[in-house]
Parts: sequence; C-alpha cells; structure tokens
Amino acid sequence: MQEASYFSRQGEKIYCELCPQECRLQEGQMGFCGVRRVANGRLWTTNYGLCAALALDPVEKKPLYHFYPGWEILSIGTAGCNLHCSFCQNWQLARNEAGRELQALTPAKLLQILRNQPARGQLGVAYTYNEPTVWYEFVRDAAAVVQENGYRNVLVTNGLIKRQPLAELLPFIQALNVDVKAFREEFYRRHCRGRGFKEVLRTVEQALPACHVELTYLLIPGLNDAPAEIEDFVNWAASLSREIPVHFSRYFPQYRLNLPPTPLATLQRAFETAREKLDYVYVGNIRDAAYSATSCPSCRQLLISRRGYYPQNVGLEGHTCKNCGHTIRLAGHIYGGGKAGH
Repeated sequence: MQEASYFSRQGEKIYCELCPQECRLQEGQMGFCGVRRVANGRLWTTNYGLCAALALDPVEKKPLYHFYPGWEILSIGTAGCNLHCSFCQNWQLARNEAGRELQALTPAKLLQILRNQPARGQLGVAYTYNEPTVWYEFVRDAAAVVQENGYRNVLVTNGLIKRQPLAELLPFIQALNVDVKAFREEFYRRHCRGRGFKEVLRTVEQALPACHVELTYLLIPGLNDAPAEIEDFVNWAASLSREIPVHFSRYFPQYRLNLPPTPLATLQRAFETAREKLDYVYVGNIRDAAYSATSCPSCRQLLISRRGYYPQNVGLEGHTCKNCGHTIRLAGHIYGGGKAGH
C-alpha cells in the first residue's frame, strides 16, 4: 500500500477528495472504488504498481482516431473503478470479480517494457481497461517517467475526477478518450451507481485546452438513446468544438444488463444528428467501414479509410486534404510518416 493523494480528516472520518463520489470512510473501510482503504487514520491506495492487464493495442482501439493513427500503444490496467455500471464491458477487471492475480510493476519497469516494443508500438502508454483515475498515484508517477523519456500518455477514462487532481495529472497526458455514459444525472445514479455527471462534462472542458480529447457514447436501447438526449449531447460537444471527434458505440449484452443490442437504425440516426454539428463522427462495434472512415469536413473527400482498427491514408497530405487544402484535426501523423518522438 502507498499513502493516497487527496484526502482529509474530519472528526472520526476520512474524506476522499479524488473523485465526485466523495467517500466518507471510517477506520478499516474501503472506498466505493474498491482500492482505497483507511488504515491508521490515513487513506491508502491498495493497487499502486499492481497491474492486472498489459497488451499492445492499436491506438484506434481506445478509441482514438485522430491521435497518431496506425500506431500501437502499450495498454495497461489494474483493478478498481469509481462507477459500478450494470453494462460494464470490463467488469472482470473493474471489480476483479474473477480474482485475477495482479503483477507488480514500477514506472521504470513499464518504461523498459515500452522500449522493448516494435517500432510501431513505441508511441507510449494508455492507462485503460479499468478506470485509470482510481490508479491515480501510479498513473501520475508512471506518466511523468514515460513523458520524460519522449513517449506519450493516454487516459481512457469515465471522466469522474475532481478538478485539482486532474490539473496535477494533465501536464503528463497527451490524449484522453472520455466515456460519457449518458447526458443526465439520473442515468449515472440509477445505472452506474455514481454521481457527478456535471463533473464528467467539466473534465472534458478542463482537458480540451491541455491535450487531445475524443468522446465515446455507448448507445443503450431505451436507456440513453432518446433523440432529445443525443441532441443535447451533440449540442454540448459542438459548443466546445465542432472538431472534437465523437464515437457512438453499439451496445451488446454484458455483465448485469441483458437488453438486446442497439438497433442499427438508432446508430444511424445518432450519426446523422451529430454530423450536422460535428466534423468527425464515428460508429463503433459494427461492420461498416463507412462509419469508421474520416472524410474532409469541407469537401467530403475520403481522407482515411479503416479496416477494423487499421487506417490507410487515401487523401491526406500531412494534416491537410489533398483535394481542397482543408486542415483536419489530427494529433501526430499516420504510422509510416516518421518517428513519434518529440
């Protein structure tokens, strides 16, 4: 265990100040995230340097379509999450209900593993699989080492973190994908057992000036897919920037939720609604390359085609459309155009 950051003591209780769940804990109690415990009057993180999963993934799998497309990124995760979604796609890790053994990992060891990857896989590290913000102390320390050595850091997160901890972390982060679960507080409370919907939106707004940001929205039939709710989400995203990439994702039954998969018509409707106000809109978990391609917002020329997670440059010259010269939002370059280093 390592002493946690961001907590205070008030009387007999310890107040965790990392995320909007704001757990109030007594001696011996564990926070809602399942990895922060009170002992000897202090708050401790029980998963520092403990890795549950490590793999080399296409960066598109995060999903990030406008951040070094074609590169692969070293993905790591641990146990713990500050939400408990009934539809969780990674519940085995988030709650470690399978009792997976966790392996010890230091920032220096992580850097060594990264350096041993093939050239395409030396983009950097993605903190993913579970909720990385509950691995806060390790992510902060590891991200500093990774960045210091010329690599990049990515957070794949639900965005449920308070302003000050995020401000401390952002200088080490080059990209985020924020999973917006729905566009109303009631959904978070009922289906994710969490609070802080407005804090998720604030996380996106806080991160945008500091790094590359993309958004994911899992469309669940009858729960968060109403046209009015999708329009509210799109209007908010467009108010930040019409260039922010948005990924609608098809739901399939998982964990404790057994609704039928999202109808294709629902996904198409969301796509068309978003394309009216956003330049880069995608649909995931379906077999239709048209919904994963990047087109020029100005002339609609095809710029990047994708087969699964692998992109091909068909219309870009650097970061501009070969047909009309429009500059697209793209952090980095497609693999094969040079080194990923600074």
